[in-house]
Order: sequence, then C-alpha cells, then structure tokens
Amino acid sequence: MSAADIRVFRQKIDSTTSMKKIFNAMELIATSRIGKARQRVAASMPYANAITRAVSAVSSQQDIEHVLTSEPENPRRAAVLIMSSDRGLAGAYSANILRHAESLVERLSEAGKSSDLYLIGRKAQAYFDFRNRSYEGFWSGSTDSPDFEVAKEVGETLVNAFLTDYEDGGVDEIHIVYTQFKSMIVQEPTVVRLLPLEVVEQEVTDESELFPLYEYEPAPEDVLDALLPKYIESRIFSAMLQAAASELANRQRAMSAAGDNADDLIRDYTLLMNNARQASITQELTELIAGADALAE
Repeated sequence: MSAADIRVFRQKIDSTTSMKKIFNAMELIATSRIGKARQRVAASMPYANAITRAVSAVSSQQDIEHVLTSEPENPRRAAVLIMSSDRGLAGAYSANILRHAESLVERLSEAGKSSDLYLIGRKAQAYFDFRNRSYEGFWSGSTDSPDFEVAKEVGETLVNAFLTDYEDGGVDEIHIVYTQFKSMIVQEPTVVRLLPLEVVEQEVTDESELFPLYEYEPAPEDVLDALLPKYIESRIFSAMLQAAASELANRQRAMSAAGDNADDLIRDYTLLMNNARQASITQELTELIAGADALAE
C-alpha cells in the first residue's frame, strides 16, 4: 500500500467521524423530544376515548339512521389517510406505514372499492409521486410535532368528502393508517376505519364499563351531527400524536445504531490505515537496505 492509500483511509475516518457527530446530535434531539411527545399522547387519550365513548353510547342506545353509523348498501370508494414522516433517518418507520397502506388499498380493491389517498408527510408524497399515483390531499411540516389546526383541516376535508355523494366525488368510508405508540420499544403500524363507526354490542363485566345514559335535546340525530366533526378531529389528532412519538422513537433507535456502526467503521478504517502505514514503512526500509547492499557491493 502507498501513501495515497493512507490519505484515503484518513479521509474516510474524518468523514465518518463527522457523520457520527451528526448521528449523535440527531439522537440527542430525538431523545429530548420524545418525552414531550409521550406526554402529548397521554394527554390526548382521555378526550379521544371520551368522545368515542359518547358517540358509541348515543349510537347504541338509539335506533336511528345516521351517516356516522349507517353502513352504505354499496360502498364503492374509500378515503385512506396515510401518516408518514417529513424526514428520513428514522429506520423503517415510513416504509412500514406505506407497506400497510398498500395492503389496505389492495384489500379495498379486492372488495370492489376504489381508494382516494390523503397523505401526511413528505415521505408518503415522494413515494406516490415517484410512482405517478395521484392523491387528493397532502399535508406536511409537522409530522414530529403535530398541530391541532392541521388535524382540524384534515378532519374537515375528510368529513366533507364523506358527506358528499359518490357521484360528486364523495367517499363511503374513511380509513387511517398510522403508527400506534405502545412503548419506546414497540410501535405498531395500525389500520383503523373511522367512518362508518362500527358500533358493537357491549359485553359488560363491570358496571364502570357501562355506556353512560344521555338525555337528548333536541334529538339524537342532532347530537351525532354535532359530534361527527369533533369525533373525526380528535381521532385524527390522537393518531398524529402517536405517529409523532413513534417517529421520534424510531429515529432515536436508528441514530443510535448509526452511531454504533460509525464507531465500527472508524475502528476498521484505523486498522487498515495502520496496516497501510506499516506496509509503507516496511517497503521504505526494504528499499534502503537494498540500496545499502548495492553500494557495498
């Protein structure tokens, strides 16, 4: 090996060291933000659960026809909201979401339903743009720190599409694909159908699990009309918060692994550089000895 090889290894060591500093910085940023993200998830759950419980109670206690709970006779089009990330360096976070979204679209297609896609995050946008596939809506800029105003805008868009007739471009169902945050170790890609709301008979094992009894003024239909947008907004915002916490957890792990890999590369490059330096020194000594022997002869 020559002196040029030593310079190459030294450059690789320097560049890998610089990358390691970036990885460590991004890991520290993700670590510092994950706590707040988890707090926001925990704070959002009571309201989201309460409004879902209220909607379920109204729907299960009254024999009424409402778009919130009524299954369409012939569903032909579904809205699919896909929550990815704006940035990379988060491992397989966005790839897992997109894989589950594609699986959902395929299942809907097999059931005879077309899919209108609504995207959150630049990774989803890049994925569908690269494949020249259209989508109806796109939001970005806050995937790792969700803003309720964005969730409200998304909710209004989806509700308007749901309340629009099929012939006018409306949808019969609303699905969301997001990553559910369960712990720092486990984040699970999840598919949920928001509308129509699936109301099931409640199996009560404890009186505390009973749905509350409500008195309605003026009518249950009006209550559901008022709850519909709030229900959608709260569920979407809760999903966005869980997705944000999942994204940060994935980025923290990915950057930690990248930093460890950088250490391994630096160690390997240092060993190779030392071997190259030793070989160069050996070669120079050999040439000096050979020259001395030639002069002696």
